[in-house]
Amino acid sequence: MRKNKAKEIWAAGGEVVTGWLGIPSSVSAELMAQQGWDALTVDLQHGASDYTDMLPMLQAISTTDTAPFVRVPWNDPSIIGKVLDAGAYGVICPMVNTADEAAAFVKACRYFPQGGRSVGPLRASLYAGADYFHHANDTVVTMAMIESEEAVKNLEDILKTPHLDAIFVGPSDLAVTMGEVPGFDPRYPAVYEAIEYIAAKCKEAGVIPGIHCGSVAYGVDMRKMGYRFMAYLSDFRMLQQSVSRNLKAFRDGSVSELTP
Repeated sequence: MRKNKAKEIWAAGGEVVTGWLGIPSSVSAELMAQQGWDALTVDLQHGASDYTDMLPMLQAISTTDTAPFVRVPWNDPSIIGKVLDAGAYGVICPMVNTADEAAAFVKACRYFPQGGRSVGPLRASLYAGADYFHHANDTVVTMAMIESEEAVKNLEDILKTPHLDAIFVGPSDLAVTMGEVPGFDPRYPAVYEAIEYIAAKCKEAGVIPGIHCGSVAYGVDMRKMGYRFMAYLSDFRMLQQSVSRNLKAFRDGSVSELTP
């Protein structure tokens, strides 16, 4: 069974930094996989990709040791099973608000007796090895998104879910449900306090805390809080930011403002 790089890093006490793939392109995925990320996450929820885009993107990622993760569009066992059978080594599930929803998510990711996932690991057995079935439950990462005030209130019960490996904070939706505006890197006092609370409770429960960051500075703060899975922007946002900054500098001839 091919090792899960993310799990190996966590077992050694380290943190995982994941790239985020919103562009439906195997070439973009391959380029990102060559940049040194610990993991890459194909976004099927808010990205522009669907299953037929995702499959070749996972194949491109597998040319490296980068751990392939997928954020599914919803807590639906049909799509969860398909992305796992395609070779995803981690599944991020949005809007998990209760312990029952967390249990349903984990059940969809795990083979019996830990869950109810149907057996048919099509490409997963090519990526991971012929013994995939025997080791999948211990290798695949289950990561539930905490991104609402309701989920924060239910967090302690959610963290008791058997075989739940990690939590991933959606800071934009969390801010919205707490009466603030969406966006990366919220510092509204109540939202920031909730983010600190999530990290602390995950540490107590032995569950990996994760979060999406929009800047290096916010990532530094999240690292200090104890977050050990951090997404940084996305291929889409990085391209957008680079072009908007550099094109203006190129037109103006502002050499000092250009990035190589």
